[in-house]
Amino acid sequence: MGGGLGYGPLQGMRPWELSYECLFAEKKIATIHNVFAIIRGSEEPDRYVLLGNHRDAWTYGAVDPNSGTAVLLDIARRYALMMRQGWQPRRTIVLCSWDAEEFGMIGSTEWVEQNLLNLGSKVVAYLNVDCAVQGPGFFAGATPQLDNLLIEVAKKVQDPDSESMTIYDNWMITNKVINIQRLSGVDSDFAPLLQHAGVPSVDLYYGRDFPVYHTAFDSYDWMTNHGDPLFQRHVAVAGVWGLLALHLADDPILPFNYVSYTEQLWNYTNLLRNLVKGNVSLHPITASIQELASAAEEAEGEAKKLREEERNSEFLVLKKRALNDRLMLAERGFLDADGLQGRQWFKHLVYGPRGDSESKLIFFPGIADAISASTRMKRKEGEAAIQHEIWRVARAIERASSALRGGIFTEK
Repeated sequence: MGGGLGYGPLQGMRPWELSYECLFAEKKIATIHNVFAIIRGSEEPDRYVLLGNHRDAWTYGAVDPNSGTAVLLDIARRYALMMRQGWQPRRTIVLCSWDAEEFGMIGSTEWVEQNLLNLGSKVVAYLNVDCAVQGPGFFAGATPQLDNLLIEVAKKVQDPDSESMTIYDNWMITNKVINIQRLSGVDSDFAPLLQHAGVPSVDLYYGRDFPVYHTAFDSYDWMTNHGDPLFQRHVAVAGVWGLLALHLADDPILPFNYVSYTEQLWNYTNLLRNLVKGNVSLHPITASIQELASAAEEAEGEAKKLREEERNSEFLVLKKRALNDRLMLAERGFLDADGLQGRQWFKHLVYGPRGDSESKLIFFPGIADAISASTRMKRKEGEAAIQHEIWRVARAIERASSALRGGIFTEK
């Protein structure tokens, strides 16, 4: 992706070669620009909800990324209209337009690294849209504590391809179940926010794959003739994206449900049972998930009581703030300072890229790598490597439990 082709000096090259060198293989240093719009929160200005889309494209980029950029601008327009009527969010909303995504998420990654301390302590969630519309069918990926919110919002937005249904209705008919994907890949700007900084994240789009991806045919004509002729799917993405942000920015208690997270972790562990053999034990993970399940139930009970409380004393405000901080910070517990072996930049031990593309696991990347590597080791060495990664994941889940309870994690 990018970079010179190294054809040597221009002198003596035939005309077509000179043209190719100049058009496709130019090496230069360029300044990139991330652009931000900030709506300052009225009550919790130091808590941030981020909405992001990248701005650079390989070609015309009508789908990738301009469909997402158009939706982000429409959300900005809608929020501006609300502000004129007196609305101001409880928490700060930041609209992010990333540069140089196509070259490896450079804009978002550099910004995350530069602001890592503040992001870790203050960002509530990151909502990403890359290609907003590339065809029919609604798809969403998220970290599991945001599943319930995503479903509730999908019930409120009209389906763009059927006047009588919501997005949720069509989602159910198409998939039979609500299939929310997980964010283990590194294919958009959610990667640095989630996999390096541990920020709860969502990724939204219409249409799975489109034939003009990264070609000169990714144009406005293709969009108006094939992708979204009436731009109704763009409107639907704006509805889901904008409402998600409003709930995260305005709800007094953050709409995070870690019970969903524990259910997902149980599913992963059950799948893992079929892949580990010999003297490898999953007990450390199952014990840590039980701990997280207990903490999640306690947090849900506390949130329910605070939502039902009609008084609004200073003490209750502080209790809500404390609970919100725990809900926000629990995701950071899944980070490990040492990161994935051989790929230390990726810190998240539940969601991250696999080192072996042939691996069947799209979760617990460290364990997946160890299972793949064990096939090239002696049996005992391979089992020890897998067990080591299992312990690392177990400790990460325990850290998340401690954060959710508001306690201090101590090694066992």
